[in-house]
Amino acid sequence: MYKMITIDVDDTLLNDAGIVTEGTKQAIMQAMERGVKVTLATGRMYASAVQVAQQMGLNVPLITYQGSLVKNLIDGETLYERFVPQEITELLFDYADKHQLHLQGYFQDRLYGTEDNDKIKRYASIAKVPYTIEDAAFLRAKPLTKLLFFEEPDVLEIHEQHFKKVFGDRVYITRSKPFFLEVLHRDATKGHAVRFLAERSGCSMSDVIAIGDSWNDHEMIEAAGLGVAMDNAIDSLKAIADYITRSNNDDGVKHVIEKFILK
Repeated sequence: MYKMITIDVDDTLLNDAGIVTEGTKQAIMQAMERGVKVTLATGRMYASAVQVAQQMGLNVPLITYQGSLVKNLIDGETLYERFVPQEITELLFDYADKHQLHLQGYFQDRLYGTEDNDKIKRYASIAKVPYTIEDAAFLRAKPLTKLLFFEEPDVLEIHEQHFKKVFGDRVYITRSKPFFLEVLHRDATKGHAVRFLAERSGCSMSDVIAIGDSWNDHEMIEAAGLGVAMDNAIDSLKAIADYITRSNNDDGVKHVIEKFILK
């Protein structure tokens, strides 16, 4: 019997219309009624993830910012938090300015940018959160939960390889979507956060099901007792998954819960 399910949000729990279907909500409720802990593991801000969690009546700690912040939904208590190293924050703002890249930061669960452009407006619209514009000097001096570059995928590919070569294992570098390249504390992965929550809940990792679709789900899929990739997942995630479920538009999460929890 699995005791915990961690579910990615975008393109996993949410379908392409950006909603959780009633069938999936019902399956999640039935799993919780059987004593299974169900939570979200997302690259989104806590303020954004809360909006999704509340649709399903979840009252559990949420894994947000890829694993930089684990925070209780009930009382807002922070259980686990990691920040981008200050010297790397400063280097990345210099780099973004030199190469004319859009870079946004997250401080105290608020989204910040240095220019009020279409990219930050688009991102804020997707995440359904407000944003604030400040100069780079303001952000460079803050302990940031995450830094995110928003550019065309082929542009990000070049810079991603450069960052991995220069920074090595000093930070965690990942993508949640092809257009988003994210830089975080090296222990700010979904894998680290899932292990933390499992231990806190008295579960072993063999008791955990993790479901995802993208690059940033790799660590938790690999760590979980049952790592599940969506049918719409990237090929590299499917390659390491224990099971491939249906797509996010075909109630893939519901299918996993029915097969492995409610059977």
